Parts: sequence; C-alpha cells; structure tokens
Amino acid sequence: SFLADGDFAGINVTIPYKKAVIPYLSEISDAAKKIGSVNTLIRLPDGGLRGDNTDYYGFAYMLDRAKIHVAGKKCLILGSGGASLTAVAVVTDRGGTPVVISRSGENNYENISRHADADVIINTTPVGMYPNNGESPVDLSVFPRLSGVADVIYNPCRTALLLQAEKLGIPHVGGLTMLVAQAKRANELFFGTPRPDSLMDSVTAQMRNDMENIILIGMPGCGKSTVGRALAKALGKKFADTDEEIVRLSGRTPADIIREDGEEAFRRIEHEAVCRLGKSSGCVIATGGGVVTRAENYDPLHQNGMLVFLRRPLEELSSAGRPLSQSVGVEALYEKRLPLYEAWADARVDTLENPNQTVAAILAAVKITKEKAGGSI
Repeated sequence: SFLADGDFAGINVTIPYKKAVIPYLSEISDAAKKIGSVNTLIRLPDGGLRGDNTDYYGFAYMLDRAKIHVAGKKCLILGSGGASLTAVAVVTDRGGTPVVISRSGENNYENISRHADADVIINTTPVGMYPNNGESPVDLSVFPRLSGVADVIYNPCRTALLLQAEKLGIPHVGGLTMLVAQAKRANELFFGTPRPDSLMDSVTAQMRNDMENIILIGMPGCGKSTVGRALAKALGKKFADTDEEIVRLSGRTPADIIREDGEEAFRRIEHEAVCRLGKSSGCVIATGGGVVTRAENYDPLHQNGMLVFLRRPLEELSSAGRPLSQSVGVEALYEKRLPLYEAWADARVDTLENPNQTVAAILAAVKITKEKAGGSI
C-alpha cells in the first residue's frame, strides 16, 4: 500500500528491500534489470513507479575516476552479494571477463591461486570494513599482473587491501567515490536535472576532509600535543593523543611503563593505542616520538589519515620526563628516527613559536600536498 499510494515523488531503497520492490514497478531501467535489484524509485506521471539502480553509475564512475580499465581483462570480483552483481554488470558491459570469488562457489578463496593471471581485483565484501579494520580478503602478491584494485568500502578510507595495493604501486580506489557518484545520479533522477561531474569531485573532497585524520609525528618535545589541540580547534575536529590513550589502556604513563617494564612492553601497548585511534575519523592525533620505530604502526595511522612531520631544532627539544631521551640522548634518537619521520610523512612543517602560526603552516602544507596528489591523499 505504501508503494502504491505513498505520497512521495521519489525514494531510495536499501537492504533488504532492493529485490522485494520489483514486482510493484511498472518500469525498470536496463541497469536495474541487469543487476536484479533496485535502489531508487521515481513516481511516474500516471502514478506508477520506475525502478533504477544508481550503484551501476556509481561503480562505473569509480573505475573511470581511478583510470582502472577492464575491457579485455580478467576481473576477480570478491563476494557474491548485491554489490557483486553491480560489479559483474559493469565489467561485462565494458568488455571485461568477471570471475566471482565466493566462500563456497566453484571459484573460492581456497582455489583462488588458479586465477593468479587476474588483471583487476574488485572487493565487494565487507572484509576490512570498520570496525574490523586491518583485515584483507586476499594477498595481492599472489597476482603479479594486476593493473587495478577497487574496494567498495569507504570506511576506512584505505582498507588493508588498498594499503597493500599502494605499497605495490598498483592503481587503486576506495568506495567513497562510488558512494558520492551514486548519490549524484539519484539526485538527477529525483529532480530530472543533470548535475555536473565536478559536483562529485567537490563533494568527495569535502567528505574526505571531514573524515580524514591529521596525524602529527616528530621528536619528543617538538610540540605535537600543543599544536595538535590548536589544530583540532581550528578544524573543528576531535583531538586524541596516543600517550593519553596508553594511560587509559594501562593505567600508567608511558614513562612509568618504560621504567618498570622496558621499552618493548611499552611499544606493544603503544601499538594497541595506535590501532584504536587509527580507526577513528575526523580527528587530529598526536603520536609519541618513537611511534615510527615500529613498522606495524604505519598502516593503522595511514588508513584514515595524512601524516605531518613536525620539525624542531635539537637544542629546543626538552628531555624532561622522557626516559629514552635521557638514557639514549636526544641526538642519538634523532639520528635514528629522522629517516623514518621523512619516510612516513605526507607533509613536513617546522614548529614555530606561536602554535597558531604552526597550525597555519600545517594547513598550507596539507593543502599543497593534496593538490600535488590530485586531492586523493
């Protein structure tokens, strides 16, 4: 009765109704027919309903935006749900050869190595999605011919699958572009007015800015906490500090843990704190000076954020209350850590006397870095 007599001009349809609404439609788009599900309904002038599927448009645009070409290529599609049907339809229409990998089908994760000649991998499963960050459905090193990796997940920004693609130098894209593109197409259907593609770029950039973390790395005493709080206030983001998270987890300060249990014990707790905070979105996160000494900390921080290296002259770095700075020496620590700070950093900023001036410098550096990367850091 709602579909027949409801007072609406258009609605979106979500799980579990995407197939259930089909019998009530008087028209259905070619895309929705191919996929076998509907996510957008429009009331027709005669009172009937037309069903469409904007995920088709969104997925196609995501591939185009990332310049991932599927024509003539073997494409492994991980998962067999609704998003998988969308990917199969788009890949097929574009002249690619889709191979669906499921948990129990003919092509599954146990025998996936027989498809090592795949050109493109598309993840349509929830593996790696928040809050189960860090999980990946496959190991990309098994597929030496890959020319593209797409993941429909948009939280985190970079799933474990995409982080591995990034390290291997494979073109890759996450689901935020698809999310925005399908919404733009729904808007066009609702109002009957074309929207420029540039609108998708601006909305995606705004959403990414809102969701993105800014992570401050650098030597102990360089001002990460002070600057971080000022930066969070300026951006309207939440502030978090890995040292404060360590206190919440252990009930002890980092200095106490190092003195009582040693550095290795401290690093284990620090990694847990990094993993917890790294899952968050829309935060400014200040890290401990030695966070870069453990490679396993990089992915949890990078998955949702941009890393900014705060630099400060050695003579201005205080070692008070810092056991490692006191025992090893600031110069020795700096010599060891500098290459790591440089390798991890997306942007580099000198700490200035006034925290607000440092904040301004960070914002400028972040903007420049994003422009150089095409806005897709």
